[in-house]
Amino acid sequence: MAILMPRIIQAKQILRRSLSNGSSNTYAVIPKGYFAVYVGEQEKKRFVVPISLLSQPEFQELLCQAEEEYGYNHPMGGLTIPCSKETFTDLASHLGAL
Repeated sequence: MAILMPRIIQAKQILRRSLSNGSSNTYAVIPKGYFAVYVGEQEKKRFVVPISLLSQPEFQELLCQAEEEYGYNHPMGGLTIPCSKETFTDLASHLGAL
């Protein structure tokens, strides 16, 4: 369990940086093994999450919803997930991504 702690801490730091109102340079940096998603119903927030989420059935359901809503034309230029920020953070925390 102690081996995973640095990764969890690193993921939380990355998430905090991605949620901050920092410069655009912050948004350009995505570490290897992570990807960015935009989440929110009206105003979109950018989250940087581990690629391991892609194998989780719950996250795959969100991807199916995104496909139904946006097809392959995501208005933010990246993967956009149509759910509330609270729902996403709850799911990501449950899956160990946050």
